[in-house]
Amino acid sequence: MNLAAKLRARAAEGRPVRVGLIGAGKFGSMFLSQVRTTVGMHLMGIADLSAARAKDALANTGWPVDDALATDFDDARRTGRTVITEDAEALIKADGIEVIVDATGSPAAGLRHALLAIAERRHIVMVTVEADVLAGPLVARKAAEAGVVYAAAYGDQPALVCEMVDWAQTCGFQVVAAGKGTKYLPAYHASTPDDVWRNIGLTPEQAAIGGMNPQMFNSFVDGTKSSIEMAAISNATGLKAPRDGLLFPPCGVDDLPTILRPRDAGGLLEEAGQVEVVSSLERDGRPVFRDLRWGVYVVIQADPSARGDYARRCFREYGMATDPSGRYTALYRPYHMIGLELGISVAAAALRNEATGTPIGFFSDAVAVAKKDLSPGEMLDGEGGYTVWGRIMRAEDSLARGALPIGLAHKVRLTRPIARGEVVGWADVEMGDSDTVRLRREMERQFAAPASRSAAA
Repeated sequence: MNLAAKLRARAAEGRPVRVGLIGAGKFGSMFLSQVRTTVGMHLMGIADLSAARAKDALANTGWPVDDALATDFDDARRTGRTVITEDAEALIKADGIEVIVDATGSPAAGLRHALLAIAERRHIVMVTVEADVLAGPLVARKAAEAGVVYAAAYGDQPALVCEMVDWAQTCGFQVVAAGKGTKYLPAYHASTPDDVWRNIGLTPEQAAIGGMNPQMFNSFVDGTKSSIEMAAISNATGLKAPRDGLLFPPCGVDDLPTILRPRDAGGLLEEAGQVEVVSSLERDGRPVFRDLRWGVYVVIQADPSARGDYARRCFREYGMATDPSGRYTALYRPYHMIGLELGISVAAAALRNEATGTPIGFFSDAVAVAKKDLSPGEMLDGEGGYTVWGRIMRAEDSLARGALPIGLAHKVRLTRPIARGEVVGWADVEMGDSDTVRLRREMERQFAAPASRSAAA
């Protein structure tokens, strides 16, 4: 509750929190718009594959570009200005940097930058949730061993949900379900970049003005991003994935405690303690009343024994929406502000040595599933593309099936036919050797047994 005061103190001492941003796309630009006005925080550098794009991002987010740019990192430290570079490694190694933000959107790049940051004893805020789900538990372990923070990005839904879960558990409630809302229909699993703007509800012109990439945004539509984000939440909290994948039930905020309770209590969950995503559309396409399309939620229950009667009376007395039994209730946040809120993660890491969500185990995975019938020799095109979408799966089930992580289902060639709806396996593709593949395999070796024991408990 006192991060702003701590930042002001650092500013008064003449030693602001120095941060480096890698990736000047949409998320990075949203952070740029706010770090400019955050007292006690100094954007020391931006690394992007295109220096011109990074400069445009500064201009588009209100920076006085001509006055804001430094000639080198020494100049940046001395003057409080910002360096633009195309060399991410140079930014990570720059003297004085405390926190690195990876907003590249590339799992391979994100993991590489995280490991470099850890080696240089920099805190890392991982915006690229695809990287986090691919190998985040291992990276988090390495960060802890090095004494630095590896954090989910506040403002994005996983970190916000982790905060709500932490709140509930600190208050002594059992977490029954946690997750987010989205716009979903079953047909969206087949959505391609050609369909994305129609499914989202934007015109191509609106998307172009917003700098939106159709394949990236299609991952939000086809269910991939939801699965990835719920897997990240699961790995950071220990909540379980639904064994048959996300249900995406139509559900408004008033119905959260009724619909998202266990089946044996009249709800849809196979058991308490799961992640789930609710849809803002009824299955016939009608809008859900008081939907949670842009928000996050947690469903909690009081002590289920008679000793919980007092808490249940309090739910009623203070106007909380509950299920008919009065036992389950929910809190929700209707919106998330994405990169506009990212400064919370940066400040928490630098000033408190705390992460706004970090993996504590490998409990859930996001695996590749065929969008259509695929033929041998066909090239997979990854998250949000034309060939596969990502489905959440419990980690022990993913490992038992040899399922291919969605984060590695890009530019790899199939070796056998895959039917629509079938999970793609490691054995079904020509997978070359790479640092990313080796890191993922190392994570599987280190976390497979603990994950299986936890999930079976």
